[in-house]
Amino acid sequence: MPQAKAKLAVIGGTGLYDIEGLKDVQEVNPDTPFGKPSDTITVGKLGGLGIAFLPRHGKGHRISPTEVPSRANIYALKSLGVEYIISSNSCGSFKEDIKPGHLLVPDQIIDRTQKRVNTFFGEGIVAHIQFADPFCPVLSQIVYQCALEAGATVHKGGTFIAMEGPAFSTRAESRLYKAWGADIIGMTVLPEARLAREAEICYASIACITDYDSWHETNETVTINAIMTTMRNNIDFAKKTIRLAAGRLPEKRVCDCASALGPALVTDLSLISAEQKKKLDLLIGKYIKRG
Repeated sequence: MPQAKAKLAVIGGTGLYDIEGLKDVQEVNPDTPFGKPSDTITVGKLGGLGIAFLPRHGKGHRISPTEVPSRANIYALKSLGVEYIISSNSCGSFKEDIKPGHLLVPDQIIDRTQKRVNTFFGEGIVAHIQFADPFCPVLSQIVYQCALEAGATVHKGGTFIAMEGPAFSTRAESRLYKAWGADIIGMTVLPEARLAREAEICYASIACITDYDSWHETNETVTINAIMTTMRNNIDFAKKTIRLAAGRLPEKRVCDCASALGPALVTDLSLISAEQKKKLDLLIGKYIKRG
């Protein structure tokens, strides 16, 4: 069987474990220099487009947010030829009008994670990736438009607080983030978005709103049961959005994501060890050859 390839990948979060309608399905288990990805990657065709599906927390939801092998996940998707990633993220809301059951396509992140490796580089290679706009604007616009067409109540833009977890916020933390002007909070958009930028993959999020975190005076304190109930309703809209978006991807990328790593590499390429060149050939190989 020929090597599976995909242009679009879906990283499924809580409750999103598959995509119906895939044809010519293969299951692949790629090795990476950063270990194994979260689970088997399902690759198939959706309307003629190669698409890969990876459950972030593994089948059966057995990997905590802190333990997600994000470097292995992104590297594995890159090895399959992926150019676009749509990520599903369950989130709490800091705004009255961003209600449980809504979707939001964020455009900014505040990083409050603490224990996660957030770069492919180091160990003799320095890369300062440009991350002012952490989500691909082209892909995010496609996702937003497709969510509207899917019939979802969807908000365009917003700031995502990426927290460490696995515990939910204290009331004081929740009120602080709300005071900062943040819109939503979740545990999984980082380091995925940053690693995707280093890998020159376009990345957008479908944030599925499940609760009001713990700032809200009149709503119940957030619980996993409440989240799962709302998430089941959100998932149908997320899947419809993804299926529509698969048919709208540009043939050729014109966004900055596609060439983000070149100007970020500041290390003299001649000084990079042969071991590192081999390990990271998928990411830096084209720049080594040009140098």
